[in-house]
Amino acid sequence: MSSFDEQCMREAVRLSLENVAQGGGPFGAVIAKDGQIVATGTNGVTRDNDPTAHAEITAIRAAAQKLGTFDLSGCVIYTSCEPCPMCLAAIYWAHLGEIFFGNNQHDARAAGFDDNFLYQQFALPAAQRKIPMRPLLRPLAQSAFAAWTAATDKTCY
Repeated sequence: MSSFDEQCMREAVRLSLENVAQGGGPFGAVIAKDGQIVATGTNGVTRDNDPTAHAEITAIRAAAQKLGTFDLSGCVIYTSCEPCPMCLAAIYWAHLGEIFFGNNQHDARAAGFDDNFLYQQFALPAAQRKIPMRPLLRPLAQSAFAAWTAATDKTCY
């Protein structure tokens, strides 16, 4: 761990504290590449009325926009709290290379942000989850995958 890593984590925590002072959630994130901060994000769930506006997601969106790519390979994310399942999935989809986090999921739970329910739901078969999941019109939906598979000019991700 370098002094730059610590600098980025301090910035993520500073952003989280600033966001609380402004009425938002206690989460901040920083994305860096090649020793430079590329983008930052804070939790905007209540500010933006967007349940997906977690700090990591807003930082990923900002970094992708700034770098002009959906592939953030070579980037590192520093987040004030261990990523929730949604954010962790987004980090993987964005191909970030490393995650540093401050608070862990137990600290988050103690502060009222409990992701344990989500982890439990994901472990259940789809038919047993709290929100019903039922397949519908699969053959029709498969036509989009067939078109994708046949396309020769697609951008894979």
